[in-house]
Amino acid sequence: MPPPERIPPRSMSSPQTLPGADLLARGELTVRGRIREASNAVLYCSVAYEGREAACVYKPIAGERPLWDFPDGDLARREVAAYEVSEATGWALVPPTVLRDGPYGEGMVQLWIEADPGARLLALTEDEEPGEGWKAVGEAEVGEGRTALLVHADTPELRRLAVLDAVINNGDRKGGHLLPAPGGHLYGIDHGVTFHVEDKLRTLLWGWAGEELPAEAVEALDRLGPALAPGAPLATRLAELLTGAEVAAVRARVAALRADGRHPEPSGQWPAIPWPPV
Repeated sequence: MPPPERIPPRSMSSPQTLPGADLLARGELTVRGRIREASNAVLYCSVAYEGREAACVYKPIAGERPLWDFPDGDLARREVAAYEVSEATGWALVPPTVLRDGPYGEGMVQLWIEADPGARLLALTEDEEPGEGWKAVGEAEVGEGRTALLVHADTPELRRLAVLDAVINNGDRKGGHLLPAPGGHLYGIDHGVTFHVEDKLRTLLWGWAGEELPAEAVEALDRLGPALAPGAPLATRLAELLTGAEVAAVRARVAALRADGRHPEPSGQWPAIPWPPV
């Protein structure tokens, strides 16, 4: 048997060059190491199927750290649900993600994306206003009683992710969860803390708060509306991963965003920025 065709991470610059979810779902999963800085068990793996091989991340449910405001043992399902919603928008913002059995039991398996180390999406500036091409998030302490202005890039790709986060109610959009691929496509990862029925939106992407949604965001929300109708394929798939109340909350958030036509603003009832922010 010939050796599997290894897919180099840096060739995965766009959704068109990514292996499909079938490789993740059907392939043989081999653990290569552990990503130790993660709060939950995150294992770096390879997956091989029918002569193809790629790197991936495996998060077994058994390794999830309990959270006070989320049910135990379901963060992996929320990660898969985020991928399903991302696909329905047409933006492909979340790498292919599946729920499957693995060496340590059922868990989430997601394609590994190698980020472009030269891309700059976040920055600190001593200026009072963000420069051209940047959006202000807020003041940040930088030590010795000094503060600086935290800014993020003003790009269509990042703005799409802000809209997706509002839809899935992402409670943990940190800087380290942004993966700009070498070819220019942007991916978001770590979506376990999502889909809560209460407003939990915490993000570094507040730069567009209160601004009118761009036309492409309105079009994406228009696609999501029918897709989330009871009995529609996306709604049926989400019902396998989330509670009925959580699916209804997604439907309500999409309707509210479409009706308001603007990016959401911090509620004031919940910390607006995750900690640590990166």
